[in-house]
Amino acid sequence: MAAHTNNYPKLHNAMWPGVVGKGAPGAEPFIGLDTLLELTQNAEVDGVKFDGVDLWLADPHISIDSSKDDIKRVTDHIASYGLKVGSFVAPIWGGAGGGSAMGTKEERARFVEQVKKACKIGQWMREMGIRPTGGVRIDSSSGVGDWEKDPVGNTHKIAETFREAGKVAQDHGEYLFAEGEICWGGMQSWKKNVNLLEEVGMPGVVGYQADMAHSMLFTLGYNSEEDRLLPKDYDWKDRAALDAAYKKVADALRLWTYDFHVAQNDGTVFGSGDHEKTGRHVQATDPNGKLDIAKHAGYWLRDDAGALTKKIRHLSWDGCMFPNAVMTQQQTWNDVLGAMLKVRDAHGWVE
Repeated sequence: MAAHTNNYPKLHNAMWPGVVGKGAPGAEPFIGLDTLLELTQNAEVDGVKFDGVDLWLADPHISIDSSKDDIKRVTDHIASYGLKVGSFVAPIWGGAGGGSAMGTKEERARFVEQVKKACKIGQWMREMGIRPTGGVRIDSSSGVGDWEKDPVGNTHKIAETFREAGKVAQDHGEYLFAEGEICWGGMQSWKKNVNLLEEVGMPGVVGYQADMAHSMLFTLGYNSEEDRLLPKDYDWKDRAALDAAYKKVADALRLWTYDFHVAQNDGTVFGSGDHEKTGRHVQATDPNGKLDIAKHAGYWLRDDAGALTKKIRHLSWDGCMFPNAVMTQQQTWNDVLGAMLKVRDAHGWVE
């Protein structure tokens, strides 16, 4: 049995892959929270288990309109699996009760209100002792095509909305991180994410969520050809070119990165159900995976000099839009845990 001495960052499994891209007409059904908690609890590699879970604050998992009593019941239930809670996904999209961050005054107000509800739940869970780390995930809740109609004006609106949401987060002792993906307007490239966060101007309060699979797609210029870093005829056998491009993305966004998803990507895009096409997540052991997970994670978890930043207190695995047949196999989560453990072995520390 290998010796795994590091105990930070903590290792979390994300619950939202049981919901994202599922439940819509023509899509696979939702996977219940209890099923995902059981699979997480049962995963084990060399005697190491998951420390916690990151949550989706939306039905059918946990309602964003939950009362404090509702949250106490959920908290006790999750604790019964021996798990802590970390980051949240706030349901800020129009179809989930929110609205576009660059939309009408009413839509933007609904966006901020959803963030407020999520922050309140976060505050309750901290008070209940189950949530030692983690903030709230957001995005622009806007499509790339709509954003392109007025790039400057729409980015300005998104930044204003994020600032208002950031003030709400501060009031509740929380912080926000926007997940840059090629499908979100104003956030579809590494440069656009930097520009947006600089315009928001709330370091320490509103930052970036780096997902290894999504951020790798930035190097290929999907939905933002002008920000492409690898040539159109790029040969995946040229590992040095990928390393250099991916490090440039991480260097630009690392300062703003407050949440981190370990993930694998095969260099393609994929959508499921009502979710727009974005970077495809593939299994940790997929032979077509383009990332060296442990190596490339270090681009985010270490600074330019190679020193650990220790900013990221827990790692999460994101398997969004995995087929249900894959997600309900215990081996999937053992493999995921094994990949995350390699990241912690390489870039973790002891407290």
